[in-house]
Amino acid sequence: MKTMTCKQLGGACDVEFSANTFEEIAELSKKHGMEMFQKKDGAHLKAMEEMQNLMQTPNGMQNWFENKRKKFATMPDSE
Repeated sequence: MKTMTCKQLGGACDVEFSANTFEEIAELSKKHGMEMFQKKDGAHLKAMEEMQNLMQTPNGMQNWFENKRKKFATMPDSE
């Protein structure tokens, strides 16, 4: 199991997510992002806006996901 923070995954805070796969941790991050969106959290809304800008460039999101996937792979196992 590996642990990454919201910030490490492109978000705005230090909430930690733990999962066995990148896909699982991405889903936890997405759920957290939706909760922050509903709360209209300014810092998270700004991070989401930056993500939307990435989606406008060719391969932007694909490259972003690949970079985060590599970061996940290098993280030490947590207990």
